[in-house]
Amino acid sequence: MVHNSVAPALLEELRSLSTCVVASAIETFGVRLPNAGFADSRVKSIFPELPAIIGYAATARVRSSTPPMSGGTYYARPNWWKAILEIDAPRIVVLQDEDDPPGLGGFVGEVHAHALAALRCAGLVTNGGVRDLPQVRAIPFPMFAGNVAVSHAYAHISGFGQPVEVGGLKVQPGDLLMADLHGVVSIPPEIAAQVPAVAKRILDARREMICVCRGEEFSIERLRQTSEAYGFIRQEQDMQKTGTKRGGS
Repeated sequence: MVHNSVAPALLEELRSLSTCVVASAIETFGVRLPNAGFADSRVKSIFPELPAIIGYAATARVRSSTPPMSGGTYYARPNWWKAILEIDAPRIVVLQDEDDPPGLGGFVGEVHAHALAALRCAGLVTNGGVRDLPQVRAIPFPMFAGNVAVSHAYAHISGFGQPVEVGGLKVQPGDLLMADLHGVVSIPPEIAAQVPAVAKRILDARREMICVCRGEEFSIERLRQTSEAYGFIRQEQDMQKTGTKRGGS
């Protein structure tokens, strides 16, 4: 199995946060550039009303525009199912659609969603297509995808257990991922235990900034002072020095 050192209690603590504040907290450690480590807008939450998911990446590659070169049917891939179990639970299946453009057929629909849920997968992340939305929502099985597809076409697994890329996010098997209505972010394991405390400080700072903005004595000077006190201005300056640009906190 792919092992990790993240305790179940920590996973739940992280899952209680939003991906936005988790991404902001990760930025403060300087372990990667602020424009990396998350899927871009090509991957969207299909069921944004569902709670956040967190888990370890079980990776695979799919194609749907052409038939598989040999063996197997659309559903029968027991070797892939066994490979999923080599990743510690909870698992998030990450499928890279290798077609250009991706998403002609939806590999995961009602049957595959039930199978993946039975394999203790918390959800699916793909740059490709998905289908059978009412039935998958009823499980419920969260999906984050590039599009919705009518047919599965020639959808088939073309490889698994390899590095993949979805929406600009590079994923290794076993990577810790979190996803919610905003999108998908990877959490570096070496700082995972520290992220909740940093996220709390960021949330406290946000609340203070909002109080200033909503207060009767609001002024640009008070906003500037509060920004400096909570490090927002310093963080912006640090970003500019390293040649990167920070969005919202």
